[in-house]
Amino acid sequence: MEFGKLGLGNWIQNQLNEICIRKPTAVQTACIPEILAGRDCIGVAKTGSGKTLAFALPILQTLSEDPYSIYAVILTPTRELAYQINDQLNVVGVAMGLRTSLIVGGICTIAQSMNLDKRPHIVVGTPGRLADHLERNSTFSLHKVKYLVIDEADRLLEADHPTFTRDLSKIIGALPKKRQTLLFTATNTPIVGETIAACPNNPFVYESEDMNEKKTVGTLDQKYILTPKETKDVYLVYLVLENRESRPKESIMIFVKSCKQAEVLHRAFKKLNISSKCLHGMMSQKKRVQALNSFKSNHVKVLICTDVASRGLDIPGVQLVINHNVPQDPKDYVHRVGRTARAGRSGRSVTLVDPSQVVLTLAVEELTMVRMTEMLVDDSKIGVMMVQVNTIVRECMIDVGFEDFDERRKVHERLALLEKGLDPDKVEAEKQKKLMKRKEEFRLARERLIKKAKKAKKLCIND
Repeated sequence: MEFGKLGLGNWIQNQLNEICIRKPTAVQTACIPEILAGRDCIGVAKTGSGKTLAFALPILQTLSEDPYSIYAVILTPTRELAYQINDQLNVVGVAMGLRTSLIVGGICTIAQSMNLDKRPHIVVGTPGRLADHLERNSTFSLHKVKYLVIDEADRLLEADHPTFTRDLSKIIGALPKKRQTLLFTATNTPIVGETIAACPNNPFVYESEDMNEKKTVGTLDQKYILTPKETKDVYLVYLVLENRESRPKESIMIFVKSCKQAEVLHRAFKKLNISSKCLHGMMSQKKRVQALNSFKSNHVKVLICTDVASRGLDIPGVQLVINHNVPQDPKDYVHRVGRTARAGRSGRSVTLVDPSQVVLTLAVEELTMVRMTEMLVDDSKIGVMMVQVNTIVRECMIDVGFEDFDERRKVHERLALLEKGLDPDKVEAEKQKKLMKRKEEFRLARERLIKKAKKAKKLCIND
């Protein structure tokens, strides 16, 4: 199958040839003709399967036939993903003089308003900042939009994120009813299906054939290391040093659970003479872009990040993903390890599991339908490194503590909620309520697993 047979013009095919893209992927083959036919669409496919071009190419094709402003709105959950989509649109659309506007947090709103006044064809952004412009910019309107695209739709439509829900409602309310709605995601959820079912343009649903099998690609080698909580950082440093020695050209992404932990480990790596960058939500947008660009360009081989970097980012050179913790939601694990083994390439992931996270690990294996294998480690080297690494990490924790990092994070979060018209105390109460509910679910799941194990043991004894 070639792109021309999907209904795309010669200029798009020529541009794709320039960037060495010659054959469409499965999700592109299925979705592009349906979108060009005027249908709403939901595309569910694994990370690295080409979902961005599946919605970008038909939008550019129809835009070239009838260009006007503002033609399409593309929403993403993270700033980094918005930057990436914006770059891809401009690479393909350069031949038609495409004008885009990037509307995300961390950038001067005045500069963004001036950019919007230049009548861009496509607006790419995060829901919060776009909703803010709708409120404050009287000359900004979305009443002529033909396409609404929601990328990583499972994240944006989740009820667990009330700010996303509120901002999305405001944006959708400003859009014309006669439009095409396109949802794309790597992990399907009931809310995504309910949303597309409510769309009027004969919705087309594409779900990759292998989505009902493994949730991760077959070229990904998934391992785990069972470690006490006190030695996790030592095992992490060991893994990085071993990989840098045996595979110096490979890039490594390390996922941690909090901004503070990312900052602490980044400083510890610096003291251990391990070149790295960190990426988390408490950094300025300028530093976030610089860190990501340094990693993408291979100037730095190690990126320590939170889940802000887990969705949608296409960094071809990542060969190893290390999970410093097992995420509470198994879907987050799928997105994390999806940063490697992309587009048919091979990749590896290693998850550091402490005894309290065994149940979470089982939940991950149940979702992915893949049994992780234990990674063998030279414990003698761990023993030699333990005192030095733990001492340096503690020093960095003290340094970050003196800078009131936690307090600044809380203030930052409260201000963000107040700007959105939400009560921070009420949001925190709802968050704690959901956390308690999730803990109870995990407790019940653990009890079921224990009962199942006891029953199996009893059967073995009887036999």
